[in-house]
Amino acid sequence: MKSYKEYIITAEPFNVEILSSILWELNIDGINEEVNCLKVFAQDENVTTTSIQDELKHLQENKLLREFSVQENFIVEKNWNEEWEKSREVVHVSDKIVIKPTFKVYEAKVNEIVLTLDPKMSFGTGDHQTTRICLMFIEMYLKSGMKVLDAGSGTAILGITAAKLGAESVIAFDIDDWCYDNGIENTQLNNVVDKVEIRKCELNDIKENDFDMIIANIQKNILLELIDGFKYRIKTNGILILSGLLEIDKNAIVSRYSELGFKEVDYLKMDEWIGIVFKK
Repeated sequence: MKSYKEYIITAEPFNVEILSSILWELNIDGINEEVNCLKVFAQDENVTTTSIQDELKHLQENKLLREFSVQENFIVEKNWNEEWEKSREVVHVSDKIVIKPTFKVYEAKVNEIVLTLDPKMSFGTGDHQTTRICLMFIEMYLKSGMKVLDAGSGTAILGITAAKLGAESVIAFDIDDWCYDNGIENTQLNNVVDKVEIRKCELNDIKENDFDMIIANIQKNILLELIDGFKYRIKTNGILILSGLLEIDKNAIVSRYSELGFKEVDYLKMDEWIGIVFKK
């Protein structure tokens, strides 16, 4: 059987969401949350104690961590899907939006929109704060008939939600092969294939430029790189929803987007995570 490297990570404070978001930037195979530590599993030889420490030092420099430790072990291969499924539950994002994995049974209440999701290894299960923030903003700002772009779509949960809430058409794109396949599967599960088009590409490959709403749940540095592309592709008075951000990222994002003609119209914070709504 294959051997995996296991890294046991302790930190003070022990904020699972922030730690996980940083660690998923590496090419890891899985994360298990324990009572007082995270166990990270990886086969990639580029994932090392040093590479993990470098990521955690960034949090330390931004005063989100006081101290941490990383211990390396070797273990035998596990069934990651089985381990992951044990921790999945039905997620109530709001009074209207409910997300359930394919292997859970849930009976929708009146006026609820139930999203059936098989996230596998793609980001966007609905239980992370940034995903919830985006979903809540979509519910608040989406109007029937809108044309929507879901940038860095992962599971395509945001684009699928937009379609179920009344968007006329959605393009959801990601550069990852796994996200492309998973996005197609999830549009089929939710019967929105006719409204949501999944693409494997970068923003520059999107030729359409008249979107009423653009949604991007991506980390700060990527959002700063994509600003020109967003500006070109969104209509005047169009709604831009950004998340994937920590509270410490807000000033830099608002400052840069304001310089290019976007006005902040809404803001939401969950724990250390934030989302911002701009209007062009």
